[in-house]
Amino acid sequence: MTQFLQLHLLTFYPPSNLNRDDTGRPKTATVGGVTRLRISSQSLKRAWRTSPVFAEQLANHRGQRTQRLGEEVERHLLKRGVSAEQALAVARGIAGHFGKLKPEKDPAPARTEQLAFVGPEERENALALAERMAAGEKVELTPESLLRRTDTAADIGMFGRMLADNPDFNREAAVQVAHAITTHRVTVEDDYYTAVDDLKTAEEDAGAGFVGELGFGSGVFYLYVCIDTGLLVRNLGGDRVLSGEACAALAEAAATVSPRGKQPSFAARGRAHYMLAEAGEAQPRTLAGAFVKPVTGDDLAASSITALRAWRGKLAAAYGDTSQRTEEMDVAAGTGSLARIVAFSRDTVATLHA
Repeated sequence: MTQFLQLHLLTFYPPSNLNRDDTGRPKTATVGGVTRLRISSQSLKRAWRTSPVFAEQLANHRGQRTQRLGEEVERHLLKRGVSAEQALAVARGIAGHFGKLKPEKDPAPARTEQLAFVGPEERENALALAERMAAGEKVELTPESLLRRTDTAADIGMFGRMLADNPDFNREAAVQVAHAITTHRVTVEDDYYTAVDDLKTAEEDAGAGFVGELGFGSGVFYLYVCIDTGLLVRNLGGDRVLSGEACAALAEAAATVSPRGKQPSFAARGRAHYMLAEAGEAQPRTLAGAFVKPVTGDDLAASSITALRAWRGKLAAAYGDTSQRTEEMDVAAGTGSLARIVAFSRDTVATLHA
């Protein structure tokens, strides 16, 4: 039976524009017939993966999503005295296994057309193979000599990767992240702002040097994350300790790390008001159904917690309790803590896969 760790979070963000659409306005979604603010899963995962939390908790167990591995190989060889022509040839030979190469006449011929998620072992292996090739050693450059099906890149194990030209080395994501949506109806507002030229003299007109308009919104967001812990352990080569640390880092980041969109303008650094972690073997399910009917009232955070708990109870009554173990944090009520949620998430891998 597949085993899961599920995280449910309610987080309040004040006026902000954390995740913009193609027009620069906050992303939205129509849910239950009304407009909600939305933060895409891509935005959330990017914020978590590049956060200090991941950097500190996962240290050297992180990959790099890049088009520029070939350029790194090229620079590595140039520093060792390899000719520019040979360095580029070797770099293109290696980078081509991570994605389709840009044309040789492109301004950046060592880059790939697509972003590739490269694990730390793969990066080190690429540099070592490049040195051997540049030294004249006969090296059979194959996908198997460069790519890995499992490694210690925790973020690749969590969020997966796709290599179109070498699908045997794709990694199925062990973590599923929903788009966060507000639990209630939201109206996107417009901020009209100006900038004054500091060097404008009193004799000149009194107008601003720049006039702009920016959309923003505020609300309580529900976020759902589902982790297939068995798949995560397999993606990380059976390393249960690293898998547990990855789950812990993800739980901490989800509760404390905000997307970076327009933060200099709004400083919307939110932390979860409420968090529920569940672990068990039953088929996972989101609790977003609690908010099909938009929450109303003068305390949207409290009303959202009440609605979530009520809906979870109704699902349990209809389908049976789907979790074997739970841990809860309610900041307003003063119950639970992030430290306990993080420990629960870390220990879940060892408990479920003992």
